[in-house]
Amino acid sequence: MPCNCGGGTPQTVIGYQLNLPDGTFRQYVTYQEAEAANQRAGGTGSITIVMQ
Repeated sequence: MPCNCGGGTPQTVIGYQLNLPDGTFRQYVTYQEAEAANQRAGGTGSITIVMQ
């Protein structure tokens, strides 16, 4: 459940971003898609949650 601790609008997850070591990034709808793309790229990237 999102926290509304600051009194603002709670943030919601809108996707996942795969950050690759060469500086490129790609966004995916599901974590599984981002993880699969990371594995295809050699497994060296990092995945972050994109919030809105």
